[in-house]
Amino acid sequence: MTATAISGRTRLCAVYGDPVEHSLSPAMHNAAYAALGLDCAYAAFHVAPERLREAIRAIPALGMLGVNLTVPHKERALRMMAHLSDEARLLAAVNCVINRAGELHGDNTDARGLEADLRENRVDLNDRTAIIVGAGGAAPSAVLACIRMGAARIVICNRTVDRANRLARRFARHVARRGGGPPRETIEARGLSALTDSATIGAAALIVNATPMGLKTGGFAPLAYAATAAACMFYDMVYAREPTPFLAPALALGRRALDGAGMLANQGELAFELFNGVKPPAGLMRRTLMERLGRT
Repeated sequence: MTATAISGRTRLCAVYGDPVEHSLSPAMHNAAYAALGLDCAYAAFHVAPERLREAIRAIPALGMLGVNLTVPHKERALRMMAHLSDEARLLAAVNCVINRAGELHGDNTDARGLEADLRENRVDLNDRTAIIVGAGGAAPSAVLACIRMGAARIVICNRTVDRANRLARRFARHVARRGGGPPRETIEARGLSALTDSATIGAAALIVNATPMGLKTGGFAPLAYAATAAACMFYDMVYAREPTPFLAPALALGRRALDGAGMLANQGELAFELFNGVKPPAGLMRRTLMERLGRT
């Protein structure tokens, strides 16, 4: 849908972030709206943290269908929802706000989007080891995706080990509550020095970067790339036009490597259905994203 087609009847969705100018979500959603002929539009709004509560309140006031939330709003929005999905509660973060008859429902599609991308790329974690770098905003989704994919051992490596310990304990309790016998997973916390431990790194089938490390500093933490198995997958939850500082050394060694573009496409499809009650055309949102990233 073009801007000239927007009218007083057009229903609006959006992404809130700080920053948000780089977001490719509007391109994906608007391509789907145009293909389906829906009188809807998707925008990107720069929302400073101190204005988040006002921006959330505007959703029902303006009759918006819903919004996506990105950095730094996902955790703070948790307390602003009338209803929360079980997944949003577990992850302690909201990335989808759905307006249902004026009541706001918070959900989180991060883990589902990541899991789908890993499965689509034939990553096998069954009874294997996964390493998560980071214990902040994106890390819980990575841990949950690895649990669902059957990882036997999940190692959370973080600069602050106490924070990694808190995350490990939270998911250990989640695993214990599932019932059905003793947990099949072990979830442990380590410092970043574990990334240079050949035994730990060598056992990994997957290493996920759940931090923004390297994007602003230009470098990543020391990591024993050469000690990894030839089939180890490196996954950066952020996406960029060029390989990130986390992925570049892995690619130089011939390891498999992916950034978060596929995860974003999957999240976009899930959010589109939550907001609109219909699925987007198969593959369209992904193709639109990849074209914008120059990956056609």
